[in-house]
Amino acid sequence: MAWYWRVLSVLVILAATLALANWIYDAGRRFAGFERSQTEQELDTLHVRKDELENELVRLRSLADASESKLQIELTTQQQLTRQVKLLEEENARLKEDLSVFENIALAEGREGSLSINRLSVAPDVSGTANLYHYRMLVVMQGSKKEVEFKGNLQLALNLQQDGKSVMMLLPLPADSNALQYNVNFKHFRRLDGTFRIPPGARIKTVEVRLLQSGVLKASKNVTL
Repeated sequence: MAWYWRVLSVLVILAATLALANWIYDAGRRFAGFERSQTEQELDTLHVRKDELENELVRLRSLADASESKLQIELTTQQQLTRQVKLLEEENARLKEDLSVFENIALAEGREGSLSINRLSVAPDVSGTANLYHYRMLVVMQGSKKEVEFKGNLQLALNLQQDGKSVMMLLPLPADSNALQYNVNFKHFRRLDGTFRIPPGARIKTVEVRLLQSGVLKASKNVTL
């Protein structure tokens, strides 16, 4: 056989061998469950699913943030409503007490145009500020049938215990910046309230509330703490 036929035969055999080897390799991969096209398809599917899950996660986080904000708003609103209800209940109780006071005053005998101090209370300020006290009272022009207007001022006489001694303190002080709160002007009745401070280390024993008009005492009332 000529040499070129032998070379051609070798080439044919090599080509057939390579083709057979490639087929056996592909068949082995398919037999083992490995298919490139299927793998690529699975990878594409997984990428798509991953993107979908990431988008869903972003959406759920947004919903969670919105729900948390809404919950916080609802909680704040509920707290505000609770405070408002408490204030309204306190105001309602005060109005009932005022009504009771007015009914008792209407039934009581007294000189027309006389003043009375009712529902006097003195207590430490609710904010917890040291040496700060809050007072509240209801002043009434008793039995007044005319439009008589009272113009005067309020005076607080504090009996204090300080450094083991009894000390008297009159409010307002001469240079008190809150002196205007002690001015009283009303016709039939008025609710008075305000705050005052005592010296550090002092303790209140009694408080006398006075209504003065042109320096003349018109009504007074004491409370013991």
